[in-house]
Amino acid sequence: MGTCSGTNEKHPVTSFEETRRELIAVPRKWLVTGVAGFIGSHLLEELLELGQRVIGIDDFVTGQRRNLDEVSRKIPSKKWAGFTFLEGDICDPALCRQACDGVDYVLHQAALGSVPRSIDDPVRTNEVNVTGFLNMLVAARDNKVQRFVYASSSSVYGDASSAVNAETSGGRPLSPYAATKVINELYAGVFARSYGLKTIGLRYFNVFGPRQDPSGPYAAVIPKWLNAMQNNEPVHIYGNGSTSRDFCYVANIVQANLLAARSPKAEVIDRVLNIANGSRTSLNELFAMLQRRLAICCPHVTHRRPEYLPFRPGDILHSQADISLAQNLLGYAPTHDVEQGLDLTLQWHKSVAQAQELPAK
Repeated sequence: MGTCSGTNEKHPVTSFEETRRELIAVPRKWLVTGVAGFIGSHLLEELLELGQRVIGIDDFVTGQRRNLDEVSRKIPSKKWAGFTFLEGDICDPALCRQACDGVDYVLHQAALGSVPRSIDDPVRTNEVNVTGFLNMLVAARDNKVQRFVYASSSSVYGDASSAVNAETSGGRPLSPYAATKVINELYAGVFARSYGLKTIGLRYFNVFGPRQDPSGPYAAVIPKWLNAMQNNEPVHIYGNGSTSRDFCYVANIVQANLLAARSPKAEVIDRVLNIANGSRTSLNELFAMLQRRLAICCPHVTHRRPEYLPFRPGDILHSQADISLAQNLLGYAPTHDVEQGLDLTLQWHKSVAQAQELPAK
């Protein structure tokens, strides 16, 4: 649309748009660990769509083959041919070395997530999240990988008293999972300073979106609640519902990973950055948002109320990110807020349900 002066109105190119253009022009080779997981499969989809070559590792402990199948259906066969999958565990150093061979960028997502899981099994959580992480650092160093971007977590802030968490906020970890993420950040910093490996940590805040597993005892809150509400099952809230989180749609996480891998700024190296929306939603508010959306197709949810249970050990009361550092250093700009992300997530859940109802050919 023309302006009053007769010039064409143009939107400035964002950092992410510029990064995507650069990658299309000059494709690179990437390694995504945890590639069959929720976040890993979204990274795979974006990279293949951009014409990149991708190596993926997963052992299917928490990742799902159906996530890879979904990506393969969405991506043209010519681009899908750029993907090489290695099934295995990052606790195997030889596999890590093999996967890093000739790789430009590592996006390390593989981990045993979930605070409750780590409380139930701290030894295995440490083995995967710390020993596996160290194996990947060594392999990346030995293969002279250009940059190592890894998933950290807002759980590192623990009992920090700040209403909004900046990267400098203090706090003690409240779970074995949180402790493993603190150790990851320490190790990444040591490898940056001792070996010159260019590491960047991204502290994710409550990521949600399509392909997030709703089943199992350690399922994340949004898919778990969606599943329960649709099936007329109880929705449990631990505490009185005033507990709040900075929920972040998965497309924002994908953006941050690619920006971190490609940022030309030297000051991003050996840093950890908050990746979130920079807003806060209470669990009571989240329940109302989901209820309002589901009521259109599932009238039975209209009068449902959550069941309140005692607060769980290891959980934190409030979590909200200061994302200014990622904005300034990476050009990170969230494209989806919570409401938009919930709409897209619900659309995906409906499409999956409809596909399951179709008769087999």
